[in-house]
Amino acid sequence: MLARVKKNDTVMVIAGKERGKIGKVLRVLPKEDRAIVERLNIVKRHLKPRGPQNPGGIIEKEAPLHLSNIMPMCEKCNAPVRVGVRRLDDGSKARFCRRCGELLDK
Repeated sequence: MLARVKKNDTVMVIAGKERGKIGKVLRVLPKEDRAIVERLNIVKRHLKPRGPQNPGGIIEKEAPLHLSNIMPMCEKCNAPVRVGVRRLDDGSKARFCRRCGELLDK
């Protein structure tokens, strides 16, 4: 099966408190149906000190977003798009933009 969202994709958040914002996918968690997007959905975590190298404190990090709340951006359309899967001439599968037909996988 081919994933709708992959690492390094540019995505737009379509629901939730970060709605309308655009970011790059840092990591996809397929078992949880979630993705971590760069500089979006920031949460604060309290870190206990673990010696002189790791002093602890309050750190900010990205929390995962559900895949249903993000849509890949098409470079040609410059808009969030639905993704289709097309079989190429060499037999491999590739994702494409349902709006303009442009391939998303380079």
